[in-house]
Amino acid sequence: MHDIQQMLEEKRAKARLGGGEKRIAAQHAKGKLTARERLELLFDEGTFEEWDMFVEHRCVDFGMQDNKIPGDGVVTGYGMINGRLAFSFSQDFTVFGGALSESHAEKICKVMDQAMKVGAPVIGLNDSGGARIQEGVASLGGYADVFQKNVLASGVIPQISMIMGPCAGGAVYSPAMTDFIFMVKDSSYMFVTGPEVVKTVTHEEVTAEELGGATTHNTKSGVADLAFENDVEAILMLRRFFNYLPLNNREKAPVRPSGDPGNRVDMSLDTLVPDNANKPYDMKELILKTVDDGDFFELQPDYAKNIIIGMARMDGQTVGIVANQPLVLAGCLDIKSSIKAARFVRFCDAFNIPVITFVDVPGFMPGTSQEYGGIIKHGAKLLYAYAECTVPKVTVITRKAYGGAYDVMASKHLRGDVNFAWPNAEIAVMGAKGAVEIIFREDKNDPEKLAAREAEYKARFANPFVAGARGFIDDVIQPHETRKRICRSLAMLKDKKLENPWRKHGNIPL
Repeated sequence: MHDIQQMLEEKRAKARLGGGEKRIAAQHAKGKLTARERLELLFDEGTFEEWDMFVEHRCVDFGMQDNKIPGDGVVTGYGMINGRLAFSFSQDFTVFGGALSESHAEKICKVMDQAMKVGAPVIGLNDSGGARIQEGVASLGGYADVFQKNVLASGVIPQISMIMGPCAGGAVYSPAMTDFIFMVKDSSYMFVTGPEVVKTVTHEEVTAEELGGATTHNTKSGVADLAFENDVEAILMLRRFFNYLPLNNREKAPVRPSGDPGNRVDMSLDTLVPDNANKPYDMKELILKTVDDGDFFELQPDYAKNIIIGMARMDGQTVGIVANQPLVLAGCLDIKSSIKAARFVRFCDAFNIPVITFVDVPGFMPGTSQEYGGIIKHGAKLLYAYAECTVPKVTVITRKAYGGAYDVMASKHLRGDVNFAWPNAEIAVMGAKGAVEIIFREDKNDPEKLAAREAEYKARFANPFVAGARGFIDDVIQPHETRKRICRSLAMLKDKKLENPWRKHGNIPL
């Protein structure tokens, strides 16, 4: 018995060493943690249970039969994050560069299956050179198996990808199908084809960082949701983000009691919106002053900045926030912002997270680049997401809500549950000046007459009371009581039940 126990400990020690001391030192020299160090940080101390520590690859080509390392380049298992269950796989770059083999993929699929059975999130810590070339099509089949699990788990359990090293070729499509992608600056990158292939095919000279680094995907492509300075910050922020999420789609969003009273008022909000309708203001100020403890976890802060998305709490309850940002492009909706917000609204809907929408939108962005780029279809994504969404929806119009963009931003017509407006809100087809120039074309050469018409139009439509008279707005509220009214609305909507007609799935305009 003693011999067996000793053999077990030796095997465990060998597995824990991964690719050996030399490769671990090389990983540390790049400023990166090892796969196991990352899991130690991610999970509460002493709670991680590792599975499949002794799994080895089955490849016999190119001398691989003589080069087997237990665990085969990925550490899998489950544990507790802030006392709540989660599953994870962490790719080990010290073992064959983290390359995915058939056995490696089977380990990932196994924890994903188990996570779906018990209803707990999956967190992937990606650090891999891609498919293991020595295995050929077997490793490609392994990728496809993981992709299929990603799709089946989508909307059932939250899936988070943390890119902590290279992620190239087919490997990028698994994170792409998860709910959130976080990256680490200067040490992680994602691309379908690397710089060498790009140079050969298109003759473009580009570095890995420029092509698919954290900054690129957080500012230009919108592929990633956040970028962090290093592995430690990334994992600590991931633990914080995890607190907002329910474990699965059958659970309500978590409630964490706060010392911030739900009926708190903030008088400074009464002067947030400038008197001049064309002057910008910072919508983030409203968000921070409205949510619990001024604590807002913003996602994609550097991409499509004309819309703001992120997680917060209201009276302890997790909520998703979507808000137009008047500081950028006057808060217009364009292709990028529509896609950014639509995906976030659909995530919140899938996981029972109420959606709070702050509206100040002058319309959709005009121009040939937007029309040629398909703004009609992309704008419809946000419309579709809000219309399909059945979770509690509370909307506050702070200033402008013009044209089709008024409809799209969680209006009453898209089954908004509670729709508020501030007293100076303007809900109309378009701004007074543009409207008057169309309605009274014959007066275009008479500035005085036009000015009088504009004043008349403003008095008639540039207020929330026309919409209020039709019941499109439930109440006109004072800005300082925004938090109180939202918290009351959420409490009322706590047991809301609404189901869409049965269907296999809708056909979102992609």
